[in-house]
Amino acid sequence: MNLICAALLFLVALFLALAGITRAGVWSIERRNPPVGGFAEINGARIHYVHFPAPAGADLPPVVFIHGASANLKDQMLPLKPLLEGRAEMLFLDRPGFGWSERGDNETLVAQADTIAALLDRLGIAKAVIVAHSFGGVITTAFARQHPDKTLGLVFLAPATHPWPGGATAWYYKLTAMPAIGWLFSETLAYPAGMLRIGNATACVFSPNKLPDFYIDNTSIPLVLRPSAFRANARDVAQLYDYARSASPHYTEIKAPTVVISGDRDKVVYATIHSIGLERDIPGAELVWVHNLGHKPDWIASDLVVGAIEKVAGAPVDLQAMARTVEGRIAGDAYNDGKCPDIKVPDAELAPT
Repeated sequence: MNLICAALLFLVALFLALAGITRAGVWSIERRNPPVGGFAEINGARIHYVHFPAPAGADLPPVVFIHGASANLKDQMLPLKPLLEGRAEMLFLDRPGFGWSERGDNETLVAQADTIAALLDRLGIAKAVIVAHSFGGVITTAFARQHPDKTLGLVFLAPATHPWPGGATAWYYKLTAMPAIGWLFSETLAYPAGMLRIGNATACVFSPNKLPDFYIDNTSIPLVLRPSAFRANARDVAQLYDYARSASPHYTEIKAPTVVISGDRDKVVYATIHSIGLERDIPGAELVWVHNLGHKPDWIASDLVVGAIEKVAGAPVDLQAMARTVEGRIAGDAYNDGKCPDIKVPDAELAPT
């Protein structure tokens, strides 16, 4: 009995210690990564955004950027803002629950799309090209279907948009999405474990391409390890499969000009399912397939992304030729190939459910 009590006391002490480490870590992360933009109260949430008004003589329409899982507005703003500055009105935002945006009443993907649309209204942006990376892709399909009048064009970068065999996701997403256990995990273990893995995990997101110097710090990626953001991230990922399964048959309703940019070495999403699926399902969509590109076209092929924005805005851009130029630039990339194996689409009959 004494051993049992001692073990229980040890576990309580361990969890309290981990909770204390997490609280200290959150304080440090927030101090080093303060908000960089303004805030707007939208649909029960305080949304953090950075808005660059239309410059005089802009040759492009407004562009809105929707980031992926585990990220925030800096992930697209740092590589793409310099290339579009002086050419277009730009809006970068933290999705609800990420970065410095509150979650509010945005538990569904459709609700998040509606909140983004309301933010556009608040800022006087009538219609825009939407640029989405990774998980932002599925939010963008919801936006395009819910708000076609606001959708001038779509650019998908290594998107997640379609159901995949088995619908499996990482164990920590499933665990964190659970009501009680998930709260406990995110308040104690997620931060210390995440900080230990963040370097290698981020390198695999870029692999086989090079992880840019100081990327993690400059883009404030550790913000996602705060308990509330970690739970929001997990709840989003947990509903991706079911949403994509029900929504993807309706992507044919999307009529906006669309470009999809993906790499054949993506180690995060099944590009042969999501990107090829978008090309198939959205009428007139153009798929730009880049050899030896990983999951980060926004950073590794920024010039190609700008070309895609120009293309959906109506310019006669040869994106396939641009892709070949990018391929020549990254042909020799083999960063972390040994640590980050290529992913393969699971067999539908063998994949976990």
